[in-house]
Amino acid sequence: MQAKRNNFEVGCGLLGAAADFLAGAAGVWAATWIRFASGWVPLHRTETVPPMGMYAWAAWIVAALLVFVFRQVGLYRRPQLGSFGDRVPRLVRGLSITFGAALALASVVRIEGWPPYSRTVVVIAYATVMVAVFTERLLLFRAEWLWAKKRAPVRRILIVGTGRAAARLRTAMQREPRLRARLAGYLRANEPGEPEEALAPGIEQDDVKGDIWDLERVVESERADEIILADPHLSRARLMQLLTLCEQRFLAFRMVPDLYGILTTRVQVQHVSDVPLISMAAWPLDAFWNRFLKRTEDVLGSLVGLVLSVPIVAVAAPFIKRSSPGPVFYRQERCGLEGKPFTLYKLRTMPVGSEAGGPVWTRDHDPRRTRVGRILRKWNLDELPQFWNVLKGEMSLVGPRPERPFFVEQFKREVGHYMARHASRPGMTGWAQVNGLRGDTSIRDRVQHDLYYLENWSLSFDLKILVHTFFTRENAY
Repeated sequence: MQAKRNNFEVGCGLLGAAADFLAGAAGVWAATWIRFASGWVPLHRTETVPPMGMYAWAAWIVAALLVFVFRQVGLYRRPQLGSFGDRVPRLVRGLSITFGAALALASVVRIEGWPPYSRTVVVIAYATVMVAVFTERLLLFRAEWLWAKKRAPVRRILIVGTGRAAARLRTAMQREPRLRARLAGYLRANEPGEPEEALAPGIEQDDVKGDIWDLERVVESERADEIILADPHLSRARLMQLLTLCEQRFLAFRMVPDLYGILTTRVQVQHVSDVPLISMAAWPLDAFWNRFLKRTEDVLGSLVGLVLSVPIVAVAAPFIKRSSPGPVFYRQERCGLEGKPFTLYKLRTMPVGSEAGGPVWTRDHDPRRTRVGRILRKWNLDELPQFWNVLKGEMSLVGPRPERPFFVEQFKREVGHYMARHASRPGMTGWAQVNGLRGDTSIRDRVQHDLYYLENWSLSFDLKILVHTFFTRENAY
């Protein structure tokens, strides 16, 4: 999990995409004017001025292609840290890919009544678009820096360590307003009984909030939302405690290098001025556009699901009422995004008061189920009301299944990385469920499947899981 993105960063990313689109189109229009209207490039005797409409369409297509390629090479990630020169290689690479594709299209696209596209225009456009994009990018880069400097900090960072790396990190943070970070304090990294490390120059005693074993108290009192480890000598046991706390409280975690040996998953390096920071690699749903696509999928899918569910619920309702006294719909508190509780809806499959003695797992041949409840559960029809949860934004069509708070409190202490599955909205179905991991099955295996899904999310993966859901009956009780 990465540090949460705020509206300012999302807005800057969208503004950057819009500016690139307009700059790309303007660059193609400029190249067209230079080639055919400026007189700077003479026309051949047999050459005539083509319809300008064909180049207007080309401008919009190239602009859209440019935004797509720039997104693929990571040019809309925020916050933008470092200098503008750090982005030049990726800008050149993105422009080269875009115009390589545009040149290929110009060679093969033929529209009746239009002459072939001029390759000369494509070559000129490479230069004009580069000038336009570099100009607007430089202006926006500077504007973002000034805007961020005037806005209030949104990240409170707690630094573990009081040595030179910690002092350099604070200085680097102060020089980088786009990070929009404020120091929450320092924690000494020495263990009980060890001599205290001398404070590095630049670190004031008042900024030291305690020792590493005070971690939970300091996080709470200082309202920290990100922890950076700047001491490479922290014990493995203490490091695992720190990582677990970050996972359970949804805190972003980073570290100053020199700790590669303990990392077991993909990592990425980000520079704050001259200080390199290592963080866990972003999950696909950390990206704004991916979250937007998934939410669009959820809204459209839930609307279709609700419409198709109406006749099924209408038929099932009288049978549910006749099976035992009580309402048709069953409401239960579950933990959703970031562990926050919400009310989940299901068709009732058990008599009212079946869990009066406390939460228990459903199991094969569960005697608490009603006759109609067995049918509903076998075909997953009891889950249909959750399309309403999806439409409200409490759930997704696909994701880790939501669990009851009682079990969440139990599993987050017993099962490693359990809380990481709450980094996304819970789903009506999931990768674990279509692999038979539901009901009274291994929680560790379920968590592994859930994290695999989050690390490898794509729309096609969601579609695969949805299709499998209709044909998977294993442990559906």
